[in-house]
Amino acid sequence: MNTEHTFDATEVKACCALAYQSDAARLLLGDSFHPGGIQLTEYLGSLLRLEQGHRVLDVASGQGASAIALARRFGCQVLGIEYGAEAVRQASRAAVAENLAHLVTFQQGDAEHLPVPDNSFDALICECAFCTFPNKTLAALEFQRVLKPTGQLGLNDLTCTGAVPEDLQDLLAWIACIADAQPVESYIRYLEKGGLNITRIENHDSALHDMVEQIQGKLLGTELLLRLRKVELPASFDIEQAKRLARAAKAAIQSNTFGYVTLLARKEY
Repeated sequence: MNTEHTFDATEVKACCALAYQSDAARLLLGDSFHPGGIQLTEYLGSLLRLEQGHRVLDVASGQGASAIALARRFGCQVLGIEYGAEAVRQASRAAVAENLAHLVTFQQGDAEHLPVPDNSFDALICECAFCTFPNKTLAALEFQRVLKPTGQLGLNDLTCTGAVPEDLQDLLAWIACIADAQPVESYIRYLEKGGLNITRIENHDSALHDMVEQIQGKLLGTELLLRLRKVELPASFDIEQAKRLARAAKAAIQSNTFGYVTLLARKEY
């Protein structure tokens, strides 16, 4: 999978935004909607050598957990750009609640048309989202445009090699956002085509494995609470299907069909 898809881009973006704003997503994924959680986000910040005074752009910032964590840990100024309006509202409230609104702000926007000036950020992060962008080449060009000269990109994302197992096809419908996950070599080509030079590649498949195990644990806990009538789930959420898909996803990770990677890149003039 190394070509851009031709499906309706607006529909895909809206689907992803709604999926990650849902109660079901928060139930299964917690506050940080990506493998490795805040720990991997802070590690990414360390690799980027973030510090007080740096301006950081968090593309596809979701409900703000990563942006808030980076501002708290490194004292940097962070702007989160997120497609979903409700996620922006939730993230803004979270920044206020954490007393970090002076460092962290959020704005609705599209990764393929970032609403920020050229050459304005020391670093840009994008976590578990690049694989969801319909036009990855355009997104990479936007990353390069908004970074300052010698500014750095830190990207964590899902990779997929080979054919997706048949029993996971429903997973791609359930969370359509992962349907265009690609081999790491494809991501490298997109970024290089966008004018960014790759400086570091790390494998973090274990973070993806741990995330699936955590989801399985949460599903078992949720099933118990359902039996005790302590929780209600959305009518559209099928817990038995979710359990089957989690088992299939774990098997696909163990067979190296799915993985998770960290990429660092630099804008050079």
